Amino acid sequence: MKDSRIDRRLFLRGIGGATAGIAAATTLSACGTGTSRSVAGGGGGKSSKTLVVRDSGGTYGDANQKAVYDAFTKETGIRIEVVNIQYAQMLAQIQQGRPQFDVIDDSMSDFLRFKKADATEELDYDRLKNATNAGIAKTLVTPNAIGKNYWASVMAFRTDAWGGKKPSSWADFWDTKAFPGSRSLQGLDADRPELEFALLADGVPLDKLYPLDVDRAFKSLDTIKGSVKKFWDTGALPGVLLGRKEVVASSVWHGRLDALIKQGSPLAYQWNGARRQSNAYGIPKGTANLDAAYQFIDFALRPDVQAAYAELYPMAPSVPAAYKKLSPSVAANLGSSPEHLRTGFDLDVAWWAENDDMVAKRWQEWAHA
Repeated sequence: MKDSRIDRRLFLRGIGGATAGIAAATTLSACGTGTSRSVAGGGGGKSSKTLVVRDSGGTYGDANQKAVYDAFTKETGIRIEVVNIQYAQMLAQIQQGRPQFDVIDDSMSDFLRFKKADATEELDYDRLKNATNAGIAKTLVTPNAIGKNYWASVMAFRTDAWGGKKPSSWADFWDTKAFPGSRSLQGLDADRPELEFALLADGVPLDKLYPLDVDRAFKSLDTIKGSVKKFWDTGALPGVLLGRKEVVASSVWHGRLDALIKQGSPLAYQWNGARRQSNAYGIPKGTANLDAAYQFIDFALRPDVQAAYAELYPMAPSVPAAYKKLSPSVAANLGSSPEHLRTGFDLDVAWWAENDDMVAKRWQEWAHA
């Protein structure tokens, strides 16, 4: 089946399609030797360590550099270096006992796999004061990972398609009589199929989605299949299809249309029924800098740091207090705003991990039927 981790990397490599380079002034080679990274420097009696953080690079990494890494170095004297490697390489290094990174910034899906492989530290939450009573969703506080921010799959549509009428639910997306025109939905080659949207369109309540009724979801998909012009396989494609008027509505990774909207394209997001996923922090077993790793994660969970990041990049804070420090315009466009939390749902990572292969097989059979 398709490796969804690659899709997350593509998404994080740039909302709007940007693919910038590694977000760090100095990049540590993933094939280096040893794990001791104490270096000279760091004045004022502060620590002179170098901490290595794994993230996905691109504009996501650029925002991390500006809002988190530079601020952490300024406050602590601990330098941050960055590596951009994927799950398999991270796991191999950990299993060899020589991880070339101290903190992992990755999807909750990958952290579930790390846990099964016994590759990450069990977090000591007594050392993460900024996570204590911070209101972080319980689903984001796990034995080996703490959620750092959200991203979401949402509906997008052309505002000039139906004489000013706007869809307000996935039921409207499925209603090709009231809202005529071609659609686009995410295919297996981009990430996990959007079975949840099919179920919401068929009347399943948000709080009754899981475990997913796969048979019912595919029956719902049957009713709209003829109107789906393209099952998109890259994050940039929905914007292209909408911009060319090839479709009037599409699922999309939130943020992908921001540049087009700012340029005046008649496009908008619809947040009702948004499917949220999360990135998280964790610590690999075998890190040489455990204390500094905890210090960094605790720093990154501070409301002011979370807000600074969200101002630069449209992934939503996991710490609710960050919203008090955000501008209203930014807050309104984030997946964890109070309104969007109420009208959306968190993807059940555990359910998908158990059923990925089965759904992929069903999808391939259905898509080619």
